[in-house]
Amino acid sequence: MNQSQKYLVLLAFLSTFSLHAQHTDIINSNRPGESQSAFSVGQTVIQAETGVYGTAEEHSLLGAKTKGFGMDLALRYGAFFEQLEFNIELKHQWDQFQTGLGTENRSDFRKITIGAKYLIYDPYKNYEEKINIHSWKANHRFKWRQFLPAVGVYAGANLNFNSIYLPKDESSISPKLMLITQNQFSGGFVLVTNIIADRITSEFPSYGYIVTVTRGFSEKWSGFLENQGIKSDYYSDSILRIGAAYLIKDNIQIDASFGGNFKDTPSILVGGIGLSWRFDKNYKPVLIRGGKEDGKDKDKEDKKDKKEKTKRKDGVETIEVEKP
Repeated sequence: MNQSQKYLVLLAFLSTFSLHAQHTDIINSNRPGESQSAFSVGQTVIQAETGVYGTAEEHSLLGAKTKGFGMDLALRYGAFFEQLEFNIELKHQWDQFQTGLGTENRSDFRKITIGAKYLIYDPYKNYEEKINIHSWKANHRFKWRQFLPAVGVYAGANLNFNSIYLPKDESSISPKLMLITQNQFSGGFVLVTNIIADRITSEFPSYGYIVTVTRGFSEKWSGFLENQGIKSDYYSDSILRIGAAYLIKDNIQIDASFGGNFKDTPSILVGGIGLSWRFDKNYKPVLIRGGKEDGKDKDKEDKKDKKEKTKRKDGVETIEVEKP
């Protein structure tokens, strides 16, 4: 695999990572789509993902129009285990709401959610792909393993401080649960699926999905296409988004996206730009051993190394051994 092919695998818009470990050399950001990847940022890693957006809505039946802008921020931190991540998501909006009765300037949080994500299955953990040095065709043949998804779970809580963007009697705290799957296909394609149960104890629970397909086009550029479905007695919709990201440095990414729906109750158009930044100076690489290298093999290796050191100490034999 040449250098460009390696980056095509690593640089996928929302999922800029290899499936062999949580932390990678290149930042993996959930921006600018709405889905979450199955993988955490890595133990001790801090990541911030923020952006600004403009929105325009028009409800044909109510004769209402909304125009405004907002800011969103996601803070992610890996702790305790390589597979575990804690995060908080914030979204605040300023807009002008216009009806036949007049115009109202509004400002409030649309989202305050805290939660944790855990990777429960990685199809490439303890798996080592054998390289056939005699056959290019064998190394590039179709692989069924790519259809085995990595699987993560998310649990969080929505906080509501009487937001004007939520139902009037919405609960102050309501849970959010999510099942996350992720496949990495040949050609630099990544498929992420989120199955979501949101505000499930409130008066208007919401259920939905997000499906995101991403692809790296070069060492710096990647793009995505996303569809989100929402079903609730309060609000239901289907939203399509497209966008692109550019890697400035290994730990800094910028992005732009545009999205909208297909109905007029209300019609929605949203466009935004964003920035993702990662701090990983405190990260220590985690050793992932192959399936055959179990504890017994390690004990044998340690005993062998200890024996060699004893020989050198007693002067029986002088051996210089450099372990990888």
